Parts: sequence; structure tokens; C-alpha cells
Amino acid sequence: MGSIADCFDNAVIESSWSWMQVELLNRRRWKTRIELANAIFEYLEIWHNRRRRHSALGWLSPLECETQSKIVVV
Repeated sequence: MGSIADCFDNAVIESSWSWMQVELLNRRRWKTRIELANAIFEYLEIWHNRRRRHSALGWLSPLECETQSKIVVV
């Protein structure tokens, strides 16, 4: 965790936000806030957290990384 006014304080969330803007938000116009909220939820819960590959995880998806770590631990 960064200290106050640390340049790395919000680096992870800022990076995630910029990817979400590129991959989801800037691709179309949203008719309602509910439609946008549903799309953001789907992006985060289904795409980003389960399938999207992350450099911090050795280019594995979070689900693959979790499965792999369970195999190693057991």
C-alpha cells in the first residue's frame, strides 16, 4: 500500500480503469445508466476476473492462476 501522495498509490486501479475504457466504455454509446452498469458488471465479473490474461500472473487468467496454485499446494 502506498503512502499519501505516493505516485504509485493508485497505479493498479488507474491501469485497470484505462483498460476498461479501451475494451468496453469507448466502443459504443450507452442508452441508460443501468445498461452501462450491467455492462461494467459483466466486464469485471465475467471477462476481467475470469478470462483476461494479466502480466502480474505470468500471463495467466486469474482463474487459471488460482487453479494452478491449488494444484501446487495440494
